[in-house]
Amino acid sequence: MRVSSAVCGVLLLVVGWQVGTWLFAPAHYILPSPYDVVSALSRQPSYLLENSLITLTEMVVGLVLGTGFGVGTAFATAAFPRVGKLVWPTMLILQAFPVFVLAPILVLWLGFGMASKVAMTTLIIFFPVASAFNDGLQRTERAILDAAALTQATHWQILLRLRVPLALPGMISGLRVAAPLAPLGAVIGEWVGASSGLGFVMVQANARMQTDTVFAAMAILAVLTVLSRLFIDRVTRGLTPWAVETEHSLPFLNSSRKHA
Repeated sequence: MRVSSAVCGVLLLVVGWQVGTWLFAPAHYILPSPYDVVSALSRQPSYLLENSLITLTEMVVGLVLGTGFGVGTAFATAAFPRVGKLVWPTMLILQAFPVFVLAPILVLWLGFGMASKVAMTTLIIFFPVASAFNDGLQRTERAILDAAALTQATHWQILLRLRVPLALPGMISGLRVAAPLAPLGAVIGEWVGASSGLGFVMVQANARMQTDTVFAAMAILAVLTVLSRLFIDRVTRGLTPWAVETEHSLPFLNSSRKHA
């Protein structure tokens, strides 16, 4: 039911957009109509597909690396608390820098190729995953830890058998928040300096006042963003059967599953 509502909402938005361009007739380079955007998509499908695959590759690699580094950092700070006291202040300082400040530096260090875009995506994914997993590891209930201490369990046994499993729901929540940001990291890196990718397409089209192509690239990017979230929802579903299940997926999908 909600899926159809979401589709109807998007259709109404597109129809209103088209009617608005008919009534007010803005210049093509200011606001193209949905028809113009579809025409731009159909006019250069191979060009847009090629650059979409490059951005998708940057997203996937950055998502994997960011998740791995985030989980590893949170685990290391829980396993070695003294290390955590040094690591987390540094992380907070890095997180305070806007991504637009870091992107040119990464391009300068790593070049105009894919490496700088993957690094940008990795950074954006890293912080929410590491923060959420670390928060879950630090919030293990004191009563559980006290009960484990009575069994003379070692620090590593408590960490691996109690704290990590109980913190996994938090880590998954952080990953669900971070996944839709992966396209943002890739495109920001491409905006700063690239020779391919959807960000490159938008920069080049905007410089030539080809606004319909800009909107076409934005539409593809929106689809990639939704797909990345759906992928994470599907992959992480059922990973923590011991936790109380709450609906973290997209709202219209939750409702559709309930009415299925």
